[in-house]
Amino acid sequence: MKIEELNEGNWYECCDLKLPEKQAEYIESNAISIAQSKLEPSLKPFAIYFEDKVVGFLMYNTEKEELDGYWIFRIMVDENFQGKGIGKAATKLMISEMSKLPDAEKIVVGYHPENQEANHLYANLGFIDNGDRFGKEIAVTKYINE
Repeated sequence: MKIEELNEGNWYECCDLKLPEKQAEYIESNAISIAQSKLEPSLKPFAIYFEDKVVGFLMYNTEKEELDGYWIFRIMVDENFQGKGIGKAATKLMISEMSKLPDAEKIVVGYHPENQEANHLYANLGFIDNGDRFGKEIAVTKYINE
């Protein structure tokens, strides 16, 4: 399992990935996320590989935002590859990359309260709910040096 910065060889495969219907309502499509990354250069998109096949997509911001943290913008694993620990492993790799950013003290991610998969993933990785809310989204924080 590895993550690789989005490039001309893997971007289209990322656009073809699908989420189960109940998860798709909580997250923008990969195509929209990729377009957003081209308009906002601080966003870093990556393809997630499993056994040399693109199976997921993730993106984070390299500039601090709300709550004085670096934000995870997207993490998704294709519906055919969920339940294999790929999302957790990829998120750990992303956290490792993000922790190298300047003054990286905390990483923040927001998700819809009904997205149980996201809730389980982030709680499992040590993200803490400090009660922060942005619109309908819950924002949870991972402190880097703890």
